[in-house]
Amino acid sequence: MGRRTCTKSRPQNQPHRPLNCSLMFFRLPPHKSSDPCFRDKLREIVGVSTNWRDHMKAMEERKLLRSFLAKSQEALPPRRMKDSYVEVLLPLGSQPELREKYLTVQNTVRFGRILEDLDSLGVLICYMHTKVHEAKMSPLSIVTALVDKIDMCKKSLSPERDIKFTGHVSWVGKTSMEAKMQMFQLQDSEFCPVLEATFVMVARDSENKGSAFVNPLIPEGPKEEALFRQGELNKGRRVAFSSMSLLKMAPSAEERTTIHEMFLNTLDQKTISFQSRVLPPNAVWMEKSKLKSLEICHPQERNIFNRIFGGFLMRKAYELGWATACNFGGSRPFVVAVDDIMFQKPVEVGSLLFLSSQVCFTQGNYIQVRVHSEVASLHNKEHTTTNVFHFTFMSENEVPLVFPRTYGESMLYLDGQRHFNSMSGSDTMKKDYLLKPQGKSRLLETSVPQ
Repeated sequence: MGRRTCTKSRPQNQPHRPLNCSLMFFRLPPHKSSDPCFRDKLREIVGVSTNWRDHMKAMEERKLLRSFLAKSQEALPPRRMKDSYVEVLLPLGSQPELREKYLTVQNTVRFGRILEDLDSLGVLICYMHTKVHEAKMSPLSIVTALVDKIDMCKKSLSPERDIKFTGHVSWVGKTSMEAKMQMFQLQDSEFCPVLEATFVMVARDSENKGSAFVNPLIPEGPKEEALFRQGELNKGRRVAFSSMSLLKMAPSAEERTTIHEMFLNTLDQKTISFQSRVLPPNAVWMEKSKLKSLEICHPQERNIFNRIFGGFLMRKAYELGWATACNFGGSRPFVVAVDDIMFQKPVEVGSLLFLSSQVCFTQGNYIQVRVHSEVASLHNKEHTTTNVFHFTFMSENEVPLVFPRTYGESMLYLDGQRHFNSMSGSDTMKKDYLLKPQGKSRLLETSVPQ
């Protein structure tokens, strides 16, 4: 990953912003320890109740919004990237009460909390893009479809300095949108980039039962055109990666050779038997790298549509993945990249959520961790996959090699290798290709009541 330079917190010669883009401030609800401010704003946009007992009534009221849904994308007014541009200030430096929520025991910022904020911010950005001025509440139900990638460019964050998020819609399809976000941290009176993220959101109807059209996007100028083209390329890459999945196609010749060589390296030379396996030095069987956890999905963790908040799922998966990498490597790792998180099935409130984490690939100081989540039906005890998460960690020291025993584990190894290679070989977007604030920006400040 290339070295990033700090950017001024107030860029000079900013292009003029539309006059109706007002400054917005958020405050946390009285229960300081729960929802980030984003979720309160989203509830306001969607018009759902903050009270769990009233959620059915609120969802019934949303049925009346169906008349605002477009019959085709052509019927919707086109939008520009700056129409969805949002800035969010997280004042960790000036709000000790807020800092406590993001603090780790090593005096760094909890990345799981950042994942929650990114998920909410991505949805908020898409609501800005699809805003219906004639309606008090949005007729759309926007949900996270997948996390395309998150690239880190700083090892750790200080919990005593302010953080700023920025983001906007960078590409749209008929019913989907790509939200590109950045995170900065204040350093010597300047905000320095620490993270870039790309999320894909989908629009559903007002009852979240079927797809809905979104406003087309018109890029302005070469930089925005480059962002839009990159969105098209990202879509094509995801389709190609999915079509080559090891759940659908056999490994390549090179991958088959890799697995066979690993098998030969574990044969016991004394017995010359296919059944007798011995680990080479500084190696661990993959089956020994697992950690598991169980979560009861309480109403407190619901999203604005009364299913379990996707950011909560990401935080829990990340924390289990981090613990797996920590246990495996013998030191506290830091996250390098997150990619290809597909939200396959919503998690209902009250579900039993099973999380299973496993090291599936290592190289040098790097640890590739896969976290699988599934819910159990209370009626027939069947388990259904809801998400698969992929995290790339770096350990302070070189870590052992991980070796598969079975064919299934060999496929996990190759899948982990593919994800690692795709992330280590990707170039993060150049700073000059990112939108800067234009005139008055939507600055959202997270704070606690005075």
